[in-house]
Amino acid sequence: MAERLQKVMAHDGIASRRKSEKIIQSGRVKVNGKTITTLGTKVNPHKDEIEVDDVPLDKEEPVYFLFYKPRQVISSVSDNKNRKTVVDFFSDVSERIYPVGRLDYDTSGVLLLTNDGDFDNLLTHPRYEVSKTYVARVKGVLSNDDFKKLRTGVIVNGNKTTVDHSKLVQINSKTDTSIINVTLHEGKNHEVKNIFKAIDHPVTKLKRISYGFLTLHKLRAGQWRPLKKFEVDKLKEMAKKQLKNG
Repeated sequence: MAERLQKVMAHDGIASRRKSEKIIQSGRVKVNGKTITTLGTKVNPHKDEIEVDDVPLDKEEPVYFLFYKPRQVISSVSDNKNRKTVVDFFSDVSERIYPVGRLDYDTSGVLLLTNDGDFDNLLTHPRYEVSKTYVARVKGVLSNDDFKKLRTGVIVNGNKTTVDHSKLVQINSKTDTSIINVTLHEGKNHEVKNIFKAIDHPVTKLKRISYGFLTLHKLRAGQWRPLKKFEVDKLKEMAKKQLKNG
């Protein structure tokens, strides 16, 4: 049965559908020896020979991992500056995994990795976003008006952005900093940092402590564990429910 090339690539764990489309357009994909750059090209995944960067697609079983990303690690499969990446911590995993979304280089915490492109697309598409909670150390002490702005929305890059929940955890008068827990479901780059910057309380340290119902329980920085089947199923349900409510 014929399917769109980017869908087949996503199913086989190359990347999400959106990322697969970019890979196709860049001329990195061959079907039966012919370079394909046209989106929407139909292929038969059981008969056609598909190569990405001259490497044939392998039929891998989907795998899913929860990782405690340390700071100063790149959320990517490679880095042109030879910095450490998240996949460097998975040397014992044979599947071609990649991160679901990203965390900034200097941000630590919960990060998911998989080779399931549809799962990646479901969790990272703006219409499906699952809520995530961060603990942020910010400069200064937030006023009631600052917390009101977080609830009602601040302008970030020309768009109004709100948080689902925010809570003051601690104030350090000596260093003039505050510890804030903040939950949001959007996943734009530098979102948490940009939100606090917009209210004049820049972030000095950031950690993602939960992804939906998943936490860092019993994991130390640099450690990971496979997700259980019920956890994968529940994440999919949460994402689809978010789409329905949206």
